[in-house]
Amino acid sequence: MNSLNLAINILCVLSTLLYLLTTLRYDLQMMQQNSYRNKRYMHWLRSDFSWRRAYNFVLFLVGRFFIHLLAIKAAISGATIIGVIFELRKKYKKKLVFTPRAIRLYATSIFISLLIAGVIFIETQNLNYLLISILTSTAISPWMLILSNIINAPMERAINRWYYRDAKRILSQNPNIIIIGITGSYGKTSTKHYLHRILSEKYNVLMTPGSYNTTLGVIRTIRENLKPYHEVFIVEMGAKQAGDIKEICDLVHPTIGILTSVGEQHLESFKTILNVQKAKFELIDSLPKDGLAVLNFDYEYIASRPVENTSNVKYYSASDKSVDYYLDNISYSNMGSSFSIDGKGVVSESFFTQIVGSHNLSNILAGSIVARELGVSVKSVQYGVSHIEQVEHRLNIKKTTGGITIIDDAFNSNPSGAQMALDVLSRFEGGKRIIVTPGLIELGDKQFEYNSNFGAQISNSADYVIVVGAYNRDAIMQGLTSTNYDQNNIYQAPTFTDAISHLGGVLKSGDIVLYENDLPDTFK
Repeated sequence: MNSLNLAINILCVLSTLLYLLTTLRYDLQMMQQNSYRNKRYMHWLRSDFSWRRAYNFVLFLVGRFFIHLLAIKAAISGATIIGVIFELRKKYKKKLVFTPRAIRLYATSIFISLLIAGVIFIETQNLNYLLISILTSTAISPWMLILSNIINAPMERAINRWYYRDAKRILSQNPNIIIIGITGSYGKTSTKHYLHRILSEKYNVLMTPGSYNTTLGVIRTIRENLKPYHEVFIVEMGAKQAGDIKEICDLVHPTIGILTSVGEQHLESFKTILNVQKAKFELIDSLPKDGLAVLNFDYEYIASRPVENTSNVKYYSASDKSVDYYLDNISYSNMGSSFSIDGKGVVSESFFTQIVGSHNLSNILAGSIVARELGVSVKSVQYGVSHIEQVEHRLNIKKTTGGITIIDDAFNSNPSGAQMALDVLSRFEGGKRIIVTPGLIELGDKQFEYNSNFGAQISNSADYVIVVGAYNRDAIMQGLTSTNYDQNNIYQAPTFTDAISHLGGVLKSGDIVLYENDLPDTFK
């Protein structure tokens, strides 16, 4: 009996330890998605009461009060192994990336947990108390991670300062490189890709990859990818709080800045539109006197804000013909978009692109302006524009072998971009026009209002609606109901997996499906 007791004790400790490692890994993943910022992570944590938290709490209570029973220990071992298997099999949209910082944070949190457990075991020489200690760490794993983040903060700051100085050194070795900053509430990533393709007709161009739009992302790009032969460096600049963009500008010192939009995409963080405006204009305010500012006149909080530090300012618009550059003669087909660029003292030129959507054409316009200002010929710009490839998950259109048209606009949707996507969907003819969406996020106090408006807009563009999840469901349903939308053409899917399963039962050849936004794991 003693040997069986010891074996079950050891199995229970090892399985619970494995579950602790798995739980800390999940919390690290969410911390990473919240930019390693404890305040943001705690804000997410307050909204996250899932089966995982309940499971950990119940496991802790059972273990705390009944750990002396052999059957309970065996049950805990089985439950923890099941929990580990479930976690390892679960699919996430944004996987944990074990960067050096993530590894350090993970190691610290594990070390603290094991240190506490080890001290308790040494003092008591009792496996029951060791198990209770591990169960406690599992139950409070988010706070263990927060504590570890605080402990690591001085070391992370020192490492980041070294990386920062090294990036500065690399930049100083190429003093003639043209550095272009791009920011905006939305549109910056697409504009970056479009500009890169156009400028590549004349220059050797490097851009920050993916969504590397933080200071550390820019530093990593410089240290790993910037070479002496690069002539242009395009830097996407994101902001989650005031000062983020200025910090990037202080590192790279851009001479050209593109501001694509100022909207209410990040009211969750910035609270007011004026704070968003101030944050985005940190790029424009950092430009030198002889720099170039390219500003989207279609946004009120760009058009109304004067630029005083830079003399060369170019405004562009998708429709307003009073500005320096504007789009004209826009038409769409199943092949793409045709349009012309006109403006003050500008000879009107015609263009074709595979890209659709007025906001995307506006982003192409911004890139074309910079290309012209940098001496790229009109023919080269036209060629570059015609060979721009669709950016994944940003109004990307493709056809399946079954004759279904997919409009993939799943990346980080916003009110303006969603309206554009619906406009594109409405232009398709033939089969049913279907939208699959969880709604819009990060809109602060206007979250419900914007999603209700979104629901009303859907009714004018889609024949069938699949609302995913509960996060914005009530708001979207209110908008649809306000337009007397046929309830028989609405399906409320609890998960994206369920939405896809249901979609398979209603699709027919010739139908068009718009995937509008895909909530990250932290909004589940």
